[in-house]
Parts: sequence; C-alpha cells; structure tokens
Amino acid sequence: MSNTSIVTTFFLSGLPHPPVLDSMLFGIFLVIYILTVLGNLLILTVIRVDSHLHTPMYYFLTNLSFIDMWFSTVTVPKMLMTLVSTGGGAISFHSCVAQLYCFHFLGSTECFLYTVMSYDRYLAISYPLRYSSMMGGRMCALLAAGTWFTGSLHSAVQTTLTFHLPYCGPNQIQHYFCDAPPILKLACADTSANEMVIFVNIGVVASGCFFLISLSYVSIVCSILRIRTSEGRHRAFQTCASHCIVVLCFFGPGLFIYLRPGSRDAVDGIVAVFYTVLTPLLNPVVYTLRNKEVKKALLKIKYGSVLPQDK
Repeated sequence: MSNTSIVTTFFLSGLPHPPVLDSMLFGIFLVIYILTVLGNLLILTVIRVDSHLHTPMYYFLTNLSFIDMWFSTVTVPKMLMTLVSTGGGAISFHSCVAQLYCFHFLGSTECFLYTVMSYDRYLAISYPLRYSSMMGGRMCALLAAGTWFTGSLHSAVQTTLTFHLPYCGPNQIQHYFCDAPPILKLACADTSANEMVIFVNIGVVASGCFFLISLSYVSIVCSILRIRTSEGRHRAFQTCASHCIVVLCFFGPGLFIYLRPGSRDAVDGIVAVFYTVLTPLLNPVVYTLRNKEVKKALLKIKYGSVLPQDK
C-alpha cells in the first residue's frame, strides 16, 4: 500500500433509503441473515450425517453452503450496524481492505464453483455409465481446491490494485460495504487502469463462467431431450432446475454492476442486495425444498433411521 494514503477510517453510507425505514430494514435483513446462516448450517449437517448424500453433487453443495454462509457474514452484519447506529458506518482502513478481499475471494470462488457444478451435472446426465469413474473423489477434491485457489488469486489482484492507490480524502464510501468501484472514486490518483482491471478481472471472468455454465446446460438439455420416457426427462430437468435458479440470481446482478460503462451508486447498492443478501438464502431454500433426497434425509434426522411411512 502506498505511504501517501492518509485516510485511516472510511464511512459507509449504507443502502439509499428514508431514515424512517431503518428499523424495518434492520428487522428484515436480520431475519434473512439468521435464516441464511441456519439454512446453510442445516445443509452442511444433513450432508455430513447422511451417507447417501456423499456424492460429488453434494460434495460441491457443501462447499457452496460454506461459502454462502460466510459470504453473507462479510457484508450483512456491518450493514445492520449502519442501519441502527449513527457511527455504525465507520470502518477502519485495514478492516475495509479485509472486507473487500473476503468479499471478492468468496464471491469469485462461488462463481468458479457454480461453473464446476454445472460441469458435474453435465457429466452426470450425459455420461451416466462413466460418471462414477470420471468424477471420483480425487477429481472432486482437485476441482474444489482449484476454485478456492483461483478465487484467492482473483481477490488478491483486485485488493492490491485497489489499495495501492493513495487515499487522502474524502472518505465517504457510497455503498453499504467496501467494494472496488465506490472506493476507487475516493482515490487521489488516476484510476483508469484500475477500472479496466475491474472490467477484465471481474466482468470478463464472470461472463466467461456464465458462458461455460450456459454451454453446459445447452448440452444437458440436448441430452435430456434424447431420453425416451417423459418421466425420465422430467426427473433430469428437475435435477438441474435448482442449480439454474441460483445461478441466474447470482450472476445477473453481478454482471449488471460490473459490466456497465458507468456506475450509479444508488442503483448499484440496491442491485447488490440480490447477490450479497438474497442469493445466499436461496441456496438452502432452493436445494432443500426442491430436492427429494435432501428432504428425505431431513425426515430421517427428524424421525430416526425409519421414516413414518415405513413404520
């Protein structure tokens, strides 16, 4: 970091809203955050306990649940403090660095993980007989480790390029968490190179992942259409529906923010709520309510090894 950075504290402006809504928004986001943490912990516990869920798909799902739980924790608690305290928007320079790094680390890792999960579904549906040998335990571990490692590199580049610039005032970040675009507006130097890096390092990477995911699902649809029975097609479509819902909710807002030529603070803050607050909640909701295997595992935990209909 540059020695010319004299700002020691930033102030987060929070979400754009009338002050009269502070209490209501605090209650809503607090409930969402609690449900997000508990829901993802539930998925982690269920998959850990039920041996029938020790498959590649649920292995990647445990990684996704772990990421979502901490991805929400990076931003939501600070946003809640900003809503209820006059000084809640204050964040130290080093805490802002840590928040930006963790946000992009977890967000980019989730981006790569969605891509890996779509590839896993493609293999499972297109090559069912060879799937077990193609997606063994070693391959799953390598793919998961690759997403975490690539995410850490992506975030390190983004954080280093953002905070090597001098910050000598003002220190009001027009956002509810430390993100690169609003922080760069406060730099006392030319930020054109950094803005280009944001476009390439975030926008193009996200677009590339989304393209690969779309390509995987086009191939999956073609494979599903070759299934002769309508019941088989319906089961295959249902298997991938959960993944598609979460992917669209995650990538849509992110691409909207980072691939636009200009940035409007109020709009960015509202749109960012979708992938920082709501998407981490969608994971346990969608994968639990739409997945028969998870619901069956939940019933086993509730009633013991024998389900009510088996008694």
